[in-house]
Amino acid sequence: MLSTSTVELTSPTATDIQGIFDRIAPVYDELNQRLSLGLHRVWKHMAVRWSGATAGDTALDVCCGSGDLAIMLASQVGAAGTVYGLDFSSEQLGVAQRRSHQAYLPTPIHWIQGDALALPLANQSIDAATMAYGLRNLTDIPTGLSELRRVLKPGAKAAILDFHRPQSSWAEQFQRWYLEHIVVPTACNLGLTDEYAYIAPSVERFPTGPEQVQLAHGAGFSQAVHYPIAAGLMGVLVVSYGHDLG
Repeated sequence: MLSTSTVELTSPTATDIQGIFDRIAPVYDELNQRLSLGLHRVWKHMAVRWSGATAGDTALDVCCGSGDLAIMLASQVGAAGTVYGLDFSSEQLGVAQRRSHQAYLPTPIHWIQGDALALPLANQSIDAATMAYGLRNLTDIPTGLSELRRVLKPGAKAAILDFHRPQSSWAEQFQRWYLEHIVVPTACNLGLTDEYAYIAPSVERFPTGPEQVQLAHGAGFSQAVHYPIAAGLMGVLVVSYGHDLG
């Protein structure tokens, strides 16, 4: 559920972000499970489903972290498919690789250390893509969306899961309370105060669902829909070009 951006509250650099992900890698899965009460896996399954990945596809998980969505995609595309998991954190990729080796997947996952702003993949080579809690942490969101557009085949979808700024006042108040009184103290108990204290302001800076749709159109996607989930606390942006989303 949680991705980190920087110990500073403004203008994080790529080096800041990479260092933080490396440091939190050993406890990343445990924190996500505890803080979401296990619901983060439900939301990730929703993103995989919305990506439209099917048997035999070539699928990509950008900002793959410890590998949850890439592993789900591998089960979805089956033995005839191909899955790439990309992240710039070598420590997160190490965790992801160990987890995938224990999962007895129908197809191996190709783990790539790389930059979401310069994907090391050919144009129009991907049938389905996902990203969970990564878009908010990119230093250049429009470029990240443009890179997804470049590697997706016409008609292919990308499903992007992240925090969402709730539209109702009660949900917004609950989200703020939860981040400040549950997420940050839990992280503090594990010695990760600086790494997780940034989350509330990062959510406040993150584009709203309608703003994400506009950014997606600006990146070249002809279809973009943002789906609020979890009472508006989370959201999934589904993008495509070449045909209507279904």
